[in-house]
Amino acid sequence: MTPRFAATLQRATVALAFASGLGLAAAQAQEPGDAVATVGESVITEADIAFASQDFAQQLANVPPAQWRKVLTDIVIDMQLMANAAEDAGIDDEEDFQRQVDFLTMRALRNAYLVREVENKVTDEMVQAAYDKEFADYVGEDERKARHILLESKEDAEAVIAALEDGGDFAELAKEKSTGPSGPNGGDLGYFTRGRMVKEFEDAAFALEVGAFTKEPVQTQFGWHVITVEDARKQPAPELDDVRDRLRQDLLRARYAEVMSALKAETAIEIVADEPAAEDKDADAATDGGDAAKQ
Repeated sequence: MTPRFAATLQRATVALAFASGLGLAAAQAQEPGDAVATVGESVITEADIAFASQDFAQQLANVPPAQWRKVLTDIVIDMQLMANAAEDAGIDDEEDFQRQVDFLTMRALRNAYLVREVENKVTDEMVQAAYDKEFADYVGEDERKARHILLESKEDAEAVIAALEDGGDFAELAKEKSTGPSGPNGGDLGYFTRGRMVKEFEDAAFALEVGAFTKEPVQTQFGWHVITVEDARKQPAPELDDVRDRLRQDLLRARYAEVMSALKAETAIEIVADEPAAEDKDADAATDGGDAAKQ
C-alpha cells in the first residue's frame, strides 16, 4: 500500500469515525487494515467500511449519523457472505466475471489517476492566479442603488412626492406607505444593472442623479412608483468565493485535456471493431422487439 493511498484511507476512516460519533481517540486509533469483523475466514477491515461509506453515501443520507457505522458494517458483512458464496460456486473463475473485474479495475485505476494527476494538481494558488488574471482589468456594468415606494394610484404617489418635497424621510415613508415587498425594508432595492427592472422603472432610475427622487410618479405594470437613487457605480468584480468553483472547474477541464493529450500522443490507439451497419442495428432492434413481444 502506498503512503498516499494509506493516507486517503486514513482520512476516510477518521471521517467515518466522527460521523458515527466515535470521538477523536477512537478515530486516531483506527488504521485502514484494522479488523472490524470476520466472516468465515474473511476479515472485514476499516478500509472496507470506508469504501462502503462512499458507495452508499446516498443511502446513508436517510440514516441517522449515529447509526452509519452499524449499517455499513452490516452491509459489508452481507456483501462478504455473498462474495464467499460466489467463490464457492466458482463464479470468480467464469469468463464473464473476469471481464467485469477487468473493467472495474480499469475504472478504479482511471479514477485514482484522475485524482492524482488532475484533481490534486489544481491548487488554491492556481485558482487565485486564474482569478487575478481574469478580473485584473474588469470593468463592470453601470449600477444604481435605489429605493422606491410602490403605490396603487397616481394620486397616492403625488402625495408621497409632496411629502418628500416637504422634507420627509424616504425610507420612513416607504415603510409607512409602500405596498411593495420592499416596503418594510424602507423600499431598499440594493444595486442593480440595466435589464434587471422593468423598462419604465429602469429608465427613470438611471436618469436620476444620486440623491434625487422622481418628481413625477413612474407607472409600471405593478403600480405607481416614487424612486430615489442613493449611489451610482460600475459593478465591481465578483469576490473570489463567488467564482471559485467555476474557476476550479475551468482549470480541471484544462488539466484533464492536457493530460489526455499527452497520453494519446505517446500511445498507439487503433479502433479495430467497425460500428455495426445501419441494417444490422435495425435487425437487432426488430429481434429485440420480437423477443419482448413474446415475453
